[in-house]
Amino acid sequence: MKITDVKELERISNEVRKSIIKQVYIAKSGHPGGSLSCADILTVLYFNQMNIDEKNPNSPLRDRFILSKGHCSPALYAVLSERGYFEKEKLKEFRSVRGNLQGHPDMNKVLGVDMTTGSLGQGLSAANGMALTSKLNHDGFRVYCLLGDGEIEEGQVWEAAMTSYKYKLDNLCVIVDNNNLQIDGNIENVKGLDNIEGKFKAFGFNTIVIDGNNIEQIINAFNTAKLTKGKPTAIIAKTTKGKGVSFMENEAGWHGKAPSEEEYNEAIEELKEVKK
Repeated sequence: MKITDVKELERISNEVRKSIIKQVYIAKSGHPGGSLSCADILTVLYFNQMNIDEKNPNSPLRDRFILSKGHCSPALYAVLSERGYFEKEKLKEFRSVRGNLQGHPDMNKVLGVDMTTGSLGQGLSAANGMALTSKLNHDGFRVYCLLGDGEIEEGQVWEAAMTSYKYKLDNLCVIVDNNNLQIDGNIENVKGLDNIEGKFKAFGFNTIVIDGNNIEQIINAFNTAKLTKGKPTAIIAKTTKGKGVSFMENEAGWHGKAPSEEEYNEAIEELKEVKK
């Protein structure tokens, strides 16, 4: 399945956002802000870019995706259910002792999850291992790793980035969800983090800066990454935290908070129409 129609991808992304809100509301906990910001990126990956088959989810030749910022699992679960890895009804079990959709994804419990994540900063290291394996075995699969901008304050990310370049992992694509907010506030104020593109470029990456909530730009960036040889690619996706729900947009307070019933109804009402 490869969907190329931008309007259809926008429709799917909007459904993903609805599912994110519903999961967090029912669980009364979770991380809606960063999940909403990366919804378009995950939609393009799973419906337009990745070589995957929900009917053969464990194929050794499938492309891999690592959600390094594992707390944004509602976005991953929403996309996986939309793609058909499991029934949407299971989304009601998010963060429930009754089900397997934990607050951070577990590859041993959820079909379609390629890596267990949660401890920030470790996803790129795992992605390197997968990409290197693909190279050594001549398997040909690609590896995608989504990092949060606050997450890249972790030193291990940059140690891993050196490894990505050393082994010329051109089958690896890093995406930074650059929504400029983390749990404690603005990323520049928390750690003085700026010039993310320049940092990855200095570590040997091919770098691309895009509007991470624009489907066409996301597709073009991934296509460019596939054509890049001899070095890994880092896509700096400038996104809006809480994208699609006006009262959540650009508000650090929605990093990890569930909406009330009134807020839930307002959010779902806003998401009845695709907004770009």
